[in-house]
Amino acid sequence: MRAVVVAEPGGPEVLVPREVPVPSPGPGEVLVAVEAAGVNRADLLQRAGAYPSPPGSPPWPGLEAAGVVQALGPTTGEGPTTGEGPAACAVGDRVAVLLGGGGYAEHVVAPVALTLPVPDGLSSAEAAALPEALATVWSNLREADARAGETILVRGGSGGIGSIAVPLARLLGLRVVATAGGPQRVARVAALGADVVLDHRADDLADQVLAANDGRGVDVVLDVLGAGGLEDNVRVLATGGRLVVIGLQKGRRGTLDLGTLMARRGRVIATTLRSRDPADKARIMAEVRERVWPFVLDGRLRPVLHATLPLDDARRAHELLESGEVFGKLVLLP
Repeated sequence: MRAVVVAEPGGPEVLVPREVPVPSPGPGEVLVAVEAAGVNRADLLQRAGAYPSPPGSPPWPGLEAAGVVQALGPTTGEGPTTGEGPAACAVGDRVAVLLGGGGYAEHVVAPVALTLPVPDGLSSAEAAALPEALATVWSNLREADARAGETILVRGGSGGIGSIAVPLARLLGLRVVATAGGPQRVARVAALGADVVLDHRADDLADQVLAANDGRGVDVVLDVLGAGGLEDNVRVLATGGRLVVIGLQKGRRGTLDLGTLMARRGRVIATTLRSRDPADKARIMAEVRERVWPFVLDGRLRPVLHATLPLDDARRAHELLESGEVFGKLVLLP
């Protein structure tokens, strides 16, 4: 099969198509013929040599994909399904899958527990843009104990994570304040359902966030910036507020004003998804399947696709993502 591999750590030019063996599904796994693969910022880090695939995953990038089940693992016997309960799959089923790596290929193997059923009204490109974002957003809302009626600040509402976090938080009953860069992106994030959208280029962003919530601050901050957003994020927390750091786009080392955090009785939570053990990922995906996927099935939740590109143009996809121009997700089509 064809896959796009990292020839050596470096820039987008190191992504090259190569022929590699088709993987075989093991016990509790399915082989999926990939029709679309999502592109994520973690892929940029992996390409640069800073974020390798976890043990057991292919060494090339790709954290999510969608396609058709081609084969079942060897422990499934003669029956048509593998797995148990809602996660069961049959040959011919359309599925979206969460991966540890290897999505930039014509076939992938995934645990059945990390699959989601794709409805007829959802394209493969749309489906491929969902598993990583939904699992990330849902698991971190759970980590923060976010509750209906609370206010959440989504930093980077126009990104691959933010463009899902905004409508999902609204569907879960939260009030959403989001940030984006420039008037056009602000308007587009507002169209996703955010109650308030602020231009993150403003010097007084923290003041604007506080003013948008009557000065009391926000209950939850979902942050992709890391060190570059730390000071403002702590400042805008309401009493009992929770800051959840899920990205390091603006650096990994910052200064934390513990006095302000203590005065807010706040918490700082930091998580990753890719490195979690399989059982933990399966638990998260089971919750996504039960609590979030119904919004996809009934059409209330859809990803924003910036563009789809051929698999062999993965280099161009990485260049686009690094440019800051992307709104929503990029998807590769084998």
